[in-house]
Amino acid sequence: MKKIVGLLLVLSSFFLITSCVNEKSHDNDMDKKAAVDVTREKLEISQLLDNLAAATESGNFEMIENIWWTSEDVLLIGTDNDQKLEGWEEISEAIKKQFRTFGETLISITDQTIWLNDDATIAWFAEELNYNFVFEEKAMTYEGIRFTGVMRKIDGKWRLVQQHMSIPAIPEMVKTK
Repeated sequence: MKKIVGLLLVLSSFFLITSCVNEKSHDNDMDKKAAVDVTREKLEISQLLDNLAAATESGNFEMIENIWWTSEDVLLIGTDNDQKLEGWEEISEAIKKQFRTFGETLISITDQTIWLNDDATIAWFAEELNYNFVFEEKAMTYEGIRFTGVMRKIDGKWRLVQQHMSIPAIPEMVKTK
């Protein structure tokens, strides 16, 4: 009987200790979540997206290079059917080509939404762009371009790691009987 009582005391002590450890671990997780200033992080990301638009407008490649994670583990899907660029080398060449080809670029951002994971190390966003530029001496306008992407916080700094742009199609309306 003494062995059973002793075993029960040991087991109950074990459960009491592990529940305290788990509670403490849970408290630490809550502290980490509370320590994340979601408003500040979203503002930082929004400013980064504004900087990306400004850098694109001005043709400032260095500024864009500081926004992207310059790794081979990044992806850009553009508006052309064959525009799936993998790795910073491919992306940077496409950006440089765009700067050589387009002029007088003006971008306006609307309907921006930003989401964060719990510890604010990954963010994803969606926004619409109105894109105006000159191509071969002709003024061009694209309205309602859908721009989505993913950012990662790397070494304390938000970096763009994935981008996707699409132009809404205007479907042909066919009259049915």
